[in-house]
Amino acid sequence: MTPEMIAPLFLALLASFCSTTSAQDANMDRALKLMAETPLIDGHNDLPWQLRKQFNNELNKVDLNTLETTHTNIPKVKKGRLGAQFWSAYVPCDTQYKDAVRQTLEQIDVVHRMCQKYPEVFMFASSSDDILKAFSMNKTASLIGVEGGHSLDSSLGTLRTMYQLGVRYLTLTHSCNTPWADNWRVDQGSDPSEHDGLSPFGKQLIVEMNRLGMLIDLAHVTVRVMNQVLDMSEAPVIFSHSSAYSLCKHSRNVPDEVLLRVKEKKGIVMVNFYNDYVTCRQTATLSDVADHFDHIKKVAGAEILGFGGDYDGVTRLPEGLEDVSKVPKLVAELLRRGWTDEEVKAALGNNLLRVLKQTEAVRDSKVNSTKPDDVPIPYDDVQNPCRTSYGYPNAGTSHSFGAAALLLSLAVLTEILAL
Repeated sequence: MTPEMIAPLFLALLASFCSTTSAQDANMDRALKLMAETPLIDGHNDLPWQLRKQFNNELNKVDLNTLETTHTNIPKVKKGRLGAQFWSAYVPCDTQYKDAVRQTLEQIDVVHRMCQKYPEVFMFASSSDDILKAFSMNKTASLIGVEGGHSLDSSLGTLRTMYQLGVRYLTLTHSCNTPWADNWRVDQGSDPSEHDGLSPFGKQLIVEMNRLGMLIDLAHVTVRVMNQVLDMSEAPVIFSHSSAYSLCKHSRNVPDEVLLRVKEKKGIVMVNFYNDYVTCRQTATLSDVADHFDHIKKVAGAEILGFGGDYDGVTRLPEGLEDVSKVPKLVAELLRRGWTDEEVKAALGNNLLRVLKQTEAVRDSKVNSTKPDDVPIPYDDVQNPCRTSYGYPNAGTSHSFGAAALLLSLAVLTEILAL
């Protein structure tokens, strides 16, 4: 190839590159403009759990301006234009029947303290109005979601107390059954079903969450529980961090038939970025995540979509979405794929705002007509060596006898071992 032939080819390639770059820049400019008009509301971030794992919640030893061992810090939050965040108050399943309530309260506490330590960045929020107020002040509205019903220790009183502390959603299960609900691993076949979905107490809890105005999060439950809640809840439901089952057949994702029911309920599915839920492999790209947005939009419309990155709660993230700062790139990709401004703004935050407002409206409609449910879970459903029977008149004697029998058995065993 002669120099005369190379020059035009080089110029054509350069022109093509410049055109592509210009289009990418235009999409990013448009994305940032939309994010300046509508708050990006993310449904799930596990930074509080990283604060426990890495620092035992000693927030005085942490500077979120310079922290580099997490997907989330203040510079990344600002670059990612994070308008509102549901911070996860998560504790593992092995705390169930032990100290789950205490540990969850400590996670709620660390979110409050984070907002107090960085008031110029974070504003604690517990309502749709608070989200908009924080956005108008150029702060990140900070809400709390409790990830796992085991955190309640099967207590409606604990549920109400957590609501009073600012918790605005409860994920009904994590990756373990509770005494009243089956988790997603039942559908996978790795856990047995204990309740055929929800037990009678589980249904009580759904009604009480509607009365309180607490969002019901179905991100970790079986399809049976999804459908039971969709049948009975008066308020819209959320999936705070789940993706589309049709694209990745993982039991943490949402089947198409459930997507359609979420649309009927006017709820929301906030797309998870974890590689294993995006591609069912260890690797994924930003484009793969955008495919989930496209699929859910095709099946049930842009009005049920949201962002649920699961940052700091997962070990593998897509190329291009490595931390909180990268989310505008995903917004630009949706625009490149032909999403309208209104569709993007719906997914950014308007859908979640609508769901939260409707949940608050259900709550407000019950203020003068419905009393708190104070019927406890049956003692037989929760009896275990770490639980006392106070308040259960018919259980007290047998419980005391059981403890005495256990002590006697240990004494006998000790004597046998000594022989």
